[in-house]
Amino acid sequence: MVISLGGSLIVPEKVDFKFLKKFKSTLKKHYKNWKFVIVCGGGSIARKYIALLEHNKKNKEKELSMAGIRITRMNALILMEIFGKKEANDTLPTDMKDVKDSLHKNKVVICGALRYAPSSTSDGTAAKLANYLNAEFINMTNVKGLFTANPKTNKNARFIPYESWKDFDKRANAMKYHSGQHFVLDQKAATMIRKDKIKTYIIDGNTKEIDKILKGQKFIGTLICG
Repeated sequence: MVISLGGSLIVPEKVDFKFLKKFKSTLKKHYKNWKFVIVCGGGSIARKYIALLEHNKKNKEKELSMAGIRITRMNALILMEIFGKKEANDTLPTDMKDVKDSLHKNKVVICGALRYAPSSTSDGTAAKLANYLNAEFINMTNVKGLFTANPKTNKNARFIPYESWKDFDKRANAMKYHSGQHFVLDQKAATMIRKDKIKTYIIDGNTKEIDKILKGQKFIGTLICG
């Protein structure tokens, strides 16, 4: 299972040690039947750095994206320390082959964005890895799933428990990409999961929902497939 873990969950405004402890223990319960790749996002820290750099108009999209990529890798290094060498990789992967090779030795492989790609976020990295590893994909963010609008700013936003790959790709790509954007999945990732038919789950930071997904039970979140 590939898990895209939002940076807002790893390092929120107030560090949530309980979440990280529960996240680790939830995955550990399933080591017998599953291996995991965790792709760390940049979250609000990345967005703050990008906003700072945007004031310098000489910075182009690549420079802005690279700032975000560095934060995803720092978040990955922090998470690697939390999981420890007995459970996770002890060196940060730099490409998909590194990730796959590390899976032979570890139950959990943690990484950030692997390389720069135009108009892409760490979600794109996770989607590529899911296809490369023939895996399913869980995207953990700070809302419980897909909505018709941002539920944090629009009280009329309607929750969507299921959407087809085709409709989700259309919804995501109706928006224009910008570095540090905040949507449940980036545009390129939406197109990838459609083309490669990757079963995708969007959930919030409630680790009970991961447990339900891995057990094949009904969960609170959005399923994207079919």
